[in-house]
Amino acid sequence: MITTKFQNPQPKIQDLQSLLAASPYQAYVYSYPHKTAYRPLNPAVSLADLWSKQNKKSLFLYIHIPFCEMRCGFCNLFTTVTHNEDFVSQYIRTVQRQALKVKAELGETSFARFALGGGTPTQLPIHHLETILNIAEETMGANLQHIPASVEMSPETATGDKLKLLRDRGVTRVSIGVQSFIESEVLATQRRQTTAQVEAALTRMREAGFPTINIDLIYGLPGQTVNSWLQSIESALRFDPEEIYLYPLYVRPLTGLGCTDKEWDDVRTACYRTGRSLLLSQGYSQVSMRMFSRNTLSSPSPIYCCQADGMLGLGCGARSYTDTLHYANDYAVGAKEIRDILQAYIQTPSEAFNYINYGFQLDAEDRRRRYILLSLLSDEGLNEQDYKQQFSSDVMVDFPELSQLFALKLAIAHQQVLQLTATGIEKSDVIGAWLFSDRVNQLMQAYELK
Repeated sequence: MITTKFQNPQPKIQDLQSLLAASPYQAYVYSYPHKTAYRPLNPAVSLADLWSKQNKKSLFLYIHIPFCEMRCGFCNLFTTVTHNEDFVSQYIRTVQRQALKVKAELGETSFARFALGGGTPTQLPIHHLETILNIAEETMGANLQHIPASVEMSPETATGDKLKLLRDRGVTRVSIGVQSFIESEVLATQRRQTTAQVEAALTRMREAGFPTINIDLIYGLPGQTVNSWLQSIESALRFDPEEIYLYPLYVRPLTGLGCTDKEWDDVRTACYRTGRSLLLSQGYSQVSMRMFSRNTLSSPSPIYCCQADGMLGLGCGARSYTDTLHYANDYAVGAKEIRDILQAYIQTPSEAFNYINYGFQLDAEDRRRRYILLSLLSDEGLNEQDYKQQFSSDVMVDFPELSQLFALKLAIAHQQVLQLTATGIEKSDVIGAWLFSDRVNQLMQAYELK
C-alpha cells in the first residue's frame, strides 16, 4: 500500500467543459504520463535498486521491433523503413545483450503477459523473429505457452511460415493493421496494400488457429465517408475477429497527413457512432473508446492489472513502468533522428544497461492520477474502494473535480464504481488529457519533438 503524503491538487487552469468545447480529436490517451513528459535522469537510476522495491510476480514483458516496410502517412511511432540485414542483426544482438543484463539485475521475476510490437515485428526475417521469441522465453523466463502473448503484424508480413512459428511458440493473439478495406482510402495514407492481400492474410491468420485475432481500422481518412467506413467494418466482420479496434485519425506533428477543420471532426464523430452501433449490434462489447471485443474465452493464466502491475520493456523504443518511475530511451518521429537514436542504442555498452538515464519520476499525485485514468477509461471503471485500499484516501476528496463528470453527464456512479457514460466514452481522449497534472502538461508543452 502506498502511504506517501499527498496534498490535494490545486484547481486546474481549465475546467472540463472548456476542454470539451474544443476539438475532441487532439491526441490519443492510453496511459499516464505521456512519453513527451520524460526527461534525462541525473543521476542515473540503478536498475537493480529500482526493481528491488517492486512486486515482480505479475509483470508485462514487452519487446519493441522498430522496423516497417513503409511509413504510413498518419504514423508517429518510433520506427524506421531504412534498414538492411546487417543493421537488423545488430539490433537483435543488442536486444539480447540488454535482456541478459536486465534479467541479471532484476533476479527472480514472473511474467503474466507478453507482447511483441513496433514497428512491425513480422517484418523481421523468420530466424530473427525466432531469436526474439527465444529472448522472451529462454533469457527472460516468460512461459509463452502459459501466458497471453500478442504480436503485431501487417498484411504484407503475415506469411504462413511466420504465423506457424508464432502459433507453435504459444502466441495467442495476433493484431493486424488493416486501417481500411477500401484501396483508395489506404492509398491516401501513403500505404501499400491491396484488399486481396488483406483478405489473404486474414484467411491465413484464421487458419493458423490463433484464439484471438484483432483488426485495426481507422476512421477519418481522406475521402472516407460514413458509408465507406461501415463497408470496411462489415468486411472485417466477415473474418469473425474476436477484437476490433476503431481508431480516429489524429494528425500528429512530423507525420504525412494534415487536416484540422470542424467538418472533419463531425465526420469522425459520425463514423465513431455508427461503427460503435454496428459492432454492439453484432454482439461485441465496448471495452474502451477504441476497443471492441467478443472474446469470451476464459483462461487460467496469471492476471495482469495495468493499474498496479509493472511493465518491463526491451528494445530501443520500449517503455518500462514501475510504480515510481516510468523509463525508456529518447523518442523521435523524424527519420534521421530515429536512426541516430537506434545507432546509439546498438552502440550501448552492455554494462550501461544496468542504469536508467531517461524517464519520469511519479510523485504521489501522479500515481493517483494514473490509477484514475487507467480505470476510468476502461469498461471496468474506477472502484472507489479499490482506490481507497491502494492509497488510504477517498478519490472524491483527493480529486473533487471528478464531480464535473457527473454534472456533464459523462459518468455515473453505481455501487461505488465510477463509469463513463456512452457520451463520456466518446470523449475519452479529452477526459484523459483533462486528468493530466499541471507538471505533466508543462513538460509536454516544453518538449521539442524531433
